[in-house]
Amino acid sequence: MLHTHEEAAARAIAPVVRRPGLVRSALGAGLATALAFALPLSGGRAVSAPPGVETRTPIKHLVVIFQENHSFDGYFATYPVAANPQGQPPFRARRGTPSVNGLTPALIEHNPNSSKPFRIDRSQAYTCDQDHEYTKEQLARNGGLMDRFPRFDAQPPTNPRQFCHKSPAGHWDTVMGYFDGNTVTAYWNYAQHFAMSDNSFATMSGQSTRGALNLTAGDTYGVLCGPKSSVYGDVPECGGPASSTATPAPTSGRLGTFVDDTDPFWDVCSEGKPAALTGRNIGDLLNAAGVTWGWFQGGFTRGADGTCSQSHPLEAFDRVVGVDPATDPLRFRDYVPHHNPFQYFASTANPQHLPPTSVAMVGKTDQANHLYDLSWFWEAARAGHLPAVSFLKAPAYQNGHPGNSNPLDEQTFVVETLNRLQRLTEWRSMAVIIATDDSDGWYDHVMPPIVNQSNTPLDFRCGSRTDGPGARCGYGPRLPLLIVSPYARENYVSHALTDQTSILRFIEDNWLGSQRISGISFDRMAGSLGDMFDFTQAKVRRLFLDPATGVPVSTRRR
Repeated sequence: MLHTHEEAAARAIAPVVRRPGLVRSALGAGLATALAFALPLSGGRAVSAPPGVETRTPIKHLVVIFQENHSFDGYFATYPVAANPQGQPPFRARRGTPSVNGLTPALIEHNPNSSKPFRIDRSQAYTCDQDHEYTKEQLARNGGLMDRFPRFDAQPPTNPRQFCHKSPAGHWDTVMGYFDGNTVTAYWNYAQHFAMSDNSFATMSGQSTRGALNLTAGDTYGVLCGPKSSVYGDVPECGGPASSTATPAPTSGRLGTFVDDTDPFWDVCSEGKPAALTGRNIGDLLNAAGVTWGWFQGGFTRGADGTCSQSHPLEAFDRVVGVDPATDPLRFRDYVPHHNPFQYFASTANPQHLPPTSVAMVGKTDQANHLYDLSWFWEAARAGHLPAVSFLKAPAYQNGHPGNSNPLDEQTFVVETLNRLQRLTEWRSMAVIIATDDSDGWYDHVMPPIVNQSNTPLDFRCGSRTDGPGARCGYGPRLPLLIVSPYARENYVSHALTDQTSILRFIEDNWLGSQRISGISFDRMAGSLGDMFDFTQAKVRRLFLDPATGVPVSTRRR
């Protein structure tokens, strides 16, 4: 069933479990975001972004840094107030910094969960992973009471170096922890100088692959084949990974919904039982419009032995706790196949991880099919061939995912990337969006509005009916979202209701005449990111940070 944007906004303000304060705040945000791109953006004009391609705003180059597994409260619970222990990178907010919908002292001290929220120190940044399975996340929310996170999402350690907290009763409750501006210092400083949101959500509940698919396809429906543990619906198994997109995925003529992580079918580095999807993604739309684009992922280049075996230790965290990274035996493989959403589609897969035929072809269609190692992004930037739309995926040790990464190594990647981007001539017309694929199950006190109900055996209190294909309960958990750009509002907190597909919508509205992926994809109801931009400002702002500390080293305006 199709809905207008106004109807979608109305649905977005009506969670299944109604909480008066939340509904009132979502009402204004929902209507504002639904209408934001219906009218010309203030000061916006059509500009040329690569030759022959028109853009609706002054943004000619979009870079999406897509990180892993953070809830909003996990990174911004006490923003802009940090504990500032002696000897740690300090954070003190600028005068006039707006507040966010974070954890108040009352909510910390009188929390409905069995454990209170608590601060995780910089020295404890490498934590255990949490449970963030589709059904478990819904059970943890408990229909809006938000009181079962330690029971359903907390997990024990997998190695002795992880910080994993136990309650006085002996239960693992790391899931209730949060970082502040002494650990996620760079994120807090970017928020001080650019724009952030405190009302942005995962499109659906669930794990990494679902977030990546929603970012790039606006949906998790369309599975041709895959393991029964990862698919809702009666589809066959795929068999082993395919080395060519000429190899069709097995199909029974029925389609399923992706509900759990598993590797892509068209990827020779996949392991276990893979999955394949059919349908369109944003790459298909950009190709049809002649807009250059690319997905750039750490470790994508295969080794001489044909494997994706490049790996790294936790370099930044090691240095903070006094371990020599060169001798650290704990290493993580850089390339994670199920973090690459384009490999699930035959139209956009690069099964053998082939490189582009030349740097001039980065962003264009050749044997690489728009999928590259991260190093090719910088080769293209140096050569003046930066694609219009770029997705950057950090190597695993820097992607922020608990269990194989941490906020300190993540900070190194994000800061080094943004420092380099701000030195490019393209910076004047660039926007960088920093987003996250899922919450990892970490506690967040805000119940997401239910814009898409799902009433299947996999669901818990996600409505009395099923909207479209099943197992697409959404929205999912609240996630961090920042925009770093000369056109981003300064020291601004947006309360407009958005989700992961709002990024997809920005691409579609800016380059593609507001096309949408399909009649059931979530981009058709997504809120606009327009509230976070001011396209009337002329000054080019730059903020350079120290990758190790996240502290500003230079601020420039001109």
